[in-house]
Amino acid sequence: MEEKVIICNNLSKKFGDFVAVDKISFDVKKGEIFGFLGANGAGKTTAMRMLCGLSYPTSGEASVAGFNVYRQQQLIKRNIGYMSQKFSLYEDLTVLENIRFYGGVYGVPSQIIKSRSNDLVEKLGLQQEAKKKTGALPLGWKQKLAFSVAIFHQPKIVFLDEPTGGVDPVTRRQFWEMIYEAAASGITIFVTTHYMDEAEYCNRITIMVDGRIEALDTPQQLKAQFGANSIDDVFYQLARGAKRSES
Repeated sequence: MEEKVIICNNLSKKFGDFVAVDKISFDVKKGEIFGFLGANGAGKTTAMRMLCGLSYPTSGEASVAGFNVYRQQQLIKRNIGYMSQKFSLYEDLTVLENIRFYGGVYGVPSQIIKSRSNDLVEKLGLQQEAKKKTGALPLGWKQKLAFSVAIFHQPKIVFLDEPTGGVDPVTRRQFWEMIYEAAASGITIFVTTHYMDEAEYCNRITIMVDGRIEALDTPQQLKAQFGANSIDDVFYQLARGAKRSES
């Protein structure tokens, strides 16, 4: 039996009378690339925050990396990586300083940080930029570095919140090669994206509409189920009736 590293049962989040996430249920297997799709306001960011231990659910049950989202949030944080589109690196620190800072935050021993930092700089081809401020890097390089930093401590799961926003198609493809490599090493990838072509790269995807999960399966099965040629078509069929328009 495949190990499940995320288990969600009827998970909900309310803000007053507003139901941001409405009784969602799903599971994610170890090493899986799991796509989490939805238009702005669908509830995907709120759901991800609960799974990352950043927000308490209103009701329902969930475990992440074997830890309870209500009682073991700190343990969840230690066993996951997280990359946000908006903020992942300190731009006034050098490449090496960012790597070593996050290694320390994640509790990696200093000797391991030192050796892994050098290996990572070499792997990314950033030897010439290692002592330059991260803010000077092109966006694509920043995103690759941010992903590498997010999995530096070899977490069980990494959460990626629209990680390729704004980068060019070639860099997006290279970024996804890094995702495949991480998944092959056993790291589970939980990714939100608004690029529907990227959804095709996932093992399974879920599509949220107005706080609820409206579809969950492999890209191939969803296209067959909805008689669609692409995930973009599936998404449009499901999301065109959405009532929300804001995150």
